[in-house]
Amino acid sequence: MSSRTTSDAADHIIDLYQRKASDWIDSRARSSLFEQAWLDRFRALLPPAGSVLDLGCGSAEPMAEYLIGLDHPMTGVDSSPAMIDACEQRFPKQEWIVADMRQLALGRRFCGILAWDSFFHLCFDDQRRMFPIFRDHARPDAALMFTSGPAQGEAIGALGGEPLYHASLDPAEYRSLLDRNGFRVVSHVVEDPDCGGHTIWLAQRL
Repeated sequence: MSSRTTSDAADHIIDLYQRKASDWIDSRARSSLFEQAWLDRFRALLPPAGSVLDLGCGSAEPMAEYLIGLDHPMTGVDSSPAMIDACEQRFPKQEWIVADMRQLALGRRFCGILAWDSFFHLCFDDQRRMFPIFRDHARPDAALMFTSGPAQGEAIGALGGEPLYHASLDPAEYRSLLDRNGFRVVSHVVEDPDCGGHTIWLAQRL
């Protein structure tokens, strides 16, 4: 795929998820909570009933739903109003915000931050710029968990039959960005076979 086509796919992520929200929700509803073991590792770093910021929360099901069920107050952020509408209908007592994570400035800090299957839709430079945003929303000792690719590069998947952009920095650069922004790596697994082949980073604010 040409660099122009890749760039176009990156620029249309927000629009794509808004238009294809029902496709994503239907697809996710058919899958199990294969992320549970990692959510439990994430929770182990949180205080009881610790607040969670979910960046790219989608429809909140099933990951935010799992944490809400364990009494973690949830603030979910997604660029798709359709996704946030689904969250509000299903979990009206939680906080749901339509926003682009790249411009997020809530002026609050959380006990945990998730960016699961969302952060990796950002282009290289936008990913680099997210680490100060993670830092600014993290309390001391806060957990941060996100997914990436296994190595530096770009890839195009599909959502509802349309191109879906993904990108990853080199693992050494992620480690450097975490370190420079005050996070230590707790666990990192490349293409975890027990989690659908996801590459996962779990870190904690110093």
